[in-house]
Amino acid sequence: MKKLKKQVQGRKQIIFLDLEGTQFTHEMIAIGAVKATLNKDGTIKKLFPGFKKYVLSKHNIGRVVEELTGINGDLLAKEGLTFDEVLPLFKKYVGNNFSKSKFVTFGTHDIRILKQSLLYTPEGDHGIVTTIVKNNLDLSGLVNEFIKDENNNTLSLANLCKLFGISPIEPLHDPLNDALMLAYLYNELFKKIDIIKERYASVLLNANNVARPIKKLLQKIKAGESVNYDDLYHYLQEEIE
Repeated sequence: MKKLKKQVQGRKQIIFLDLEGTQFTHEMIAIGAVKATLNKDGTIKKLFPGFKKYVLSKHNIGRVVEELTGINGDLLAKEGLTFDEVLPLFKKYVGNNFSKSKFVTFGTHDIRILKQSLLYTPEGDHGIVTTIVKNNLDLSGLVNEFIKDENNNTLSLANLCKLFGISPIEPLHDPLNDALMLAYLYNELFKKIDIIKERYASVLLNANNVARPIKKLLQKIKAGESVNYDDLYHYLQEEIE
């Protein structure tokens, strides 16, 4: 996938990152990550064992998040570390290439969780957070430019994985499992280009901002018909005259 390859060009290592946060204050309560080295073409060369920690929040988790993730106050009290304790452990896991790594998330909410956690725990390492934010790649934003559902809505990580034939890793909303699924999806984007092309054509056909003459050409192409400039000129005439 050309656009994705450009995003990771020159990077030897990327980190697939998933965070869980509180319902209302969006503080980190869990972090999962998977480190990967890359081939020159951007595909994954090696996946390393993952990183997972529970994180103590200053505020309540929230009932919806507890039900979704299975994380509650008792679990955090037993296994949780403070945000400022987790950050250096995560940096150590990433290794010497921390500042040169790309941090891949699905959506922008993970970055919000990092910023909110630093707001409530200002003694945390600002440099670590800044590096992650600066080198973040939102895979959802990139993929959903080309792939949407029949109603032109973006797809969840689970639904994208299903589309690309990736089996779900249970339980969902476990940060390490979601980071692994993100890694698998990343690699399939390089392999299954035909799926992307087919879905991208549907996105263009359903888009509201595509001019009707162009949309009519695309419809003919999708139907297996050949098109040329005369067809375009004819559709332009229909719109203007």
